[in-house]
Amino acid sequence: MSLLKSAATVLVGFLMTATANAAPQIGKPAPDFTAVDSNGKTVKLSDFRGKTVVLEWTNDGCPYVKKHYSSNNIQTLQREETAKGIVWLTVISSAPGTQGYVSGDEANKLTGSRGAAPTAVILDPEGSVGHLYDARTTPHMFIVNGDGTLVYMGGIDDKATTDVADIKTARNYVRAALDNLAAGVPVESAVTRPYGCSVKYKPAS
Repeated sequence: MSLLKSAATVLVGFLMTATANAAPQIGKPAPDFTAVDSNGKTVKLSDFRGKTVVLEWTNDGCPYVKKHYSSNNIQTLQREETAKGIVWLTVISSAPGTQGYVSGDEANKLTGSRGAAPTAVILDPEGSVGHLYDARTTPHMFIVNGDGTLVYMGGIDDKATTDVADIKTARNYVRAALDNLAAGVPVESAVTRPYGCSVKYKPAS
């Protein structure tokens, strides 16, 4: 009997762990998190309840990220959407010593040098926020509506290249999803394939 009880306890523990580590799902509550931004301010996703939030994973050394920043594509979208009251959180999950890792001061200088306009830059060197969202690439985009529900996750657009020229003919999934939300209709393409460089997470110990 004790063996059965022990086995049941192990099984319950396994299921709880699996659930906790499960990838986020469209139509479900977006994983809440508490993190620190580039100015040392604590940021909680739940603090933005009532507003649409965009999460953008980035790595300034990644050629796919450079494509969208050198063309001013992301900056333009950031300005357009934050002007409407949308919260834009840029997340850096690169571990120390890896491509894309920056300190808070370096992140602020980078934001200024490339004319970016996020609401805040989240520093995630331990990768806790990235793993919570199963962020795989830079860029990898997520949208959370005002109810705290995840309504979009995937690529920024449908042209998985590093060629700036492709932006003109690409379908920007993020803009389309935000337009759907503004119109009060379901997001047409709620899940798309993310593309870019792998997120440079801290190696598992």
